[in-house]
Amino acid sequence: MTTIEEGKRSQNLHQKSVHRDSAGVLSMEGVRLDHLAEAVETPFYAYSARTIAGAYQDFRSALGLDVGVCYAVKANGNLSVIALLSELGCGMDIVSGGELQRVVAAGASRDGVVFSGVGKTRAEVEAALAAGIHQFNVESVAELELISAVAASHGVEAPVALRVNPDIDALSHDKISTGRKGDKFGISIDEIASLYPRASGMRGIRLVGLATHIGSQITDLEPYRKAYTRIAGLTRHLRDLGQSVTRLDLGGGIGIDYGSGFKLDLRDFASIIRATVGDLDAELTVEPGRRLVGEAGVLVTQVLYSKPHADFDIVVIDAAMNDLIRPAMYDAVHPVEMVSSTEGGSRKCRIVGPVCESSDAFGSFDHLPELSSGNLVAFLAAGAYGASMSSTYNARPLIPEVLISDDRFAVIRRRQPIEELLALERNPKWRSLSSRLPFSMKAG
Repeated sequence: MTTIEEGKRSQNLHQKSVHRDSAGVLSMEGVRLDHLAEAVETPFYAYSARTIAGAYQDFRSALGLDVGVCYAVKANGNLSVIALLSELGCGMDIVSGGELQRVVAAGASRDGVVFSGVGKTRAEVEAALAAGIHQFNVESVAELELISAVAASHGVEAPVALRVNPDIDALSHDKISTGRKGDKFGISIDEIASLYPRASGMRGIRLVGLATHIGSQITDLEPYRKAYTRIAGLTRHLRDLGQSVTRLDLGGGIGIDYGSGFKLDLRDFASIIRATVGDLDAELTVEPGRRLVGEAGVLVTQVLYSKPHADFDIVVIDAAMNDLIRPAMYDAVHPVEMVSSTEGGSRKCRIVGPVCESSDAFGSFDHLPELSSGNLVAFLAAGAYGASMSSTYNARPLIPEVLISDDRFAVIRRRQPIEELLALERNPKWRSLSSRLPFSMKAG
């Protein structure tokens, strides 16, 4: 449950992507968010191109050119965001065939793509092989066998790294921890030594190394040290057995500041990499997502109604859990600010959305002034797992995404018309399976 104390985190404007101009209006780069709200209408997401580019350059500077960076597309899969990072030289980490299509559509290099995920289908494997991706991170023996069969049938070899579950607690939220024994991700570290030689001899498989990823929104570097130390030991053991290990994919998950003042120096993360796996003469890759785009984004929304109570107000806004589900799913609290600053005291409030669920709530805050209909507020640090996790629940269309660069903006996802939702369900065609006629779920 979110608390008033948690809401106090939002009092200081700390996000890299926004600032207050001389008039006290929240702005992103050279664009005032109140003016953008007039042009686009609320609710909408806005992203700073400068902040995204800066976050990528921070990684490059801290890690050095000898460590590859692949952006975790699931964090924010907008084509313009992918294109921006690709143009800077960033590779891509995907977890579905749909994300592969996004990467291709955005013009990113296919040979810089790493394909992770526990449920790759035959069709997805075939598409990735045809695209010529850099690497499959394989998460089970059954998946390995499928990739082997598909690759062999096409007369090609699939570059494969075995994803290791190192049984390390990332000390993050339970729902985004991925490297513990019993989590659905990866192959138990205890099974790798016997599986690796078998995999290296399978038809259609070019075994290149190991991968791991222990979780998301990680705010303590010690779990990385423990996981990478285990990966280093496993690598040496495999080499002692005569196996070739040329690549190590170290995953991502580095957290960002959601208003607590948390800071994590990427140079310390780089030091851990050098201390644990830096002497293994392997091709190293990391897969940041949230850290590249999270602080670059805001969700701008408008107050619809305020329902006064004795000691606090319930404030209803036009954004909802279908637009930003993190508070409902993870009990997350995003920093929130008035778009236009006001003088005077504060009034405790609980901000909620219009969706017909009690969990459609964004948190309780005591630093905001008394809010009324028409006021604009912005949820900060909303660039990751915001729009990418949105839905059309309650028949609410997907909202716009806007990219800002200097004093210009572009709508990089338009507001979805209701008619587009209805079109998916109009004019159903009845068929009989008993006829054994070819059946397609495609339109028409």
